[in-house]
Amino acid sequence: MTTPTPLATQLGMRIRSLRLACGMTQDELAREVGVTRSAVAQWETGRAGQIGSNLARIARVLSTSAEFLLSGEQDTPPSASLLATDEQSLLRAYRDCPAEDRALLLRTAVRLARAARRAS
Repeated sequence: MTTPTPLATQLGMRIRSLRLACGMTQDELAREVGVTRSAVAQWETGRAGQIGSNLARIARVLSTSAEFLLSGEQDTPPSASLLATDEQSLLRAYRDCPAEDRALLLRTAVRLARAARRAS
């Protein structure tokens, strides 16, 4: 078994951190990226495997940039860390719904927000 390189270890830690900030399991990230849960586990432990060909998809799913995943640096912080866990959960639920259900969710959220503003 090979020892993970420092770059692979840091990359794995960033993937794990962002995945958790998004409220996602390894299975959910794997499904979104189109790989196995085992592949995600390997990335997160620094055994990068086929990460190069999946880096752009990983970044998209985790709402960040490939630059941030690789270096830990970017001009703006990853958007996943800007959203609270409940906001991430709502966004994931919205994305998982078919179009007609998305419209219903959006109308409901707007109605609830208006009612909350009127009540305050």
